[in-house]
Amino acid sequence: MASPAALAQETAGPVDVGQLVRRAAAGDRSAWEGLVDQFGRLIWAMTRDFRLAESDAADVFQATWLRLLEHIDRLEYPERVGSWIATTARHECLRTIAGRKRMVLVHDDSALGGAIAHGPAADERVLAEESATAVRDAMTHLPWRWQRLLELLMADPPASYAEISDQLGLPVGSIGPTRGRCLERLRLILQSA
Repeated sequence: MASPAALAQETAGPVDVGQLVRRAAAGDRSAWEGLVDQFGRLIWAMTRDFRLAESDAADVFQATWLRLLEHIDRLEYPERVGSWIATTARHECLRTIAGRKRMVLVHDDSALGGAIAHGPAADERVLAEESATAVRDAMTHLPWRWQRLLELLMADPPASYAEISDQLGLPVGSIGPTRGRCLERLRLILQSA
């Protein structure tokens, strides 16, 4: 296999990029080296434009070539591989920067020790309270026995079916179907409100 420099001399002109891409896709190592020689500086320049740290720039360089390896056989216009590499390098730079924004660096675990544990936001609490009030109001429109059944089932811990049967005089086998009818009626009341 000829080196990229020898290939350029053989053709007595610039290397045909489309041909390099097709050969690289076929597994020609010298074609890959030719692509890296021709477009490697483009990727490094892109990382400098984004002011990435050296290690991040190296990751972007490697990821860009990996993406090309993954997609080289599907490039619609192999002769435009330079634009494809530039766009991919740009996306990798942006992905690296976004990853850095999500990362919080601290020197000491004690810096996080004073962090306040947040509960639900105020608007979530208000909505939950409004929903609970609406359900309680809707329950007042149910027959007393159904209200009591739902209270026993929603208790913490919930009453057993045997206890409910004793308290309400319902057969154990009818508690589940009765609960279903209660909830359906409650749903209709809430929808109409």
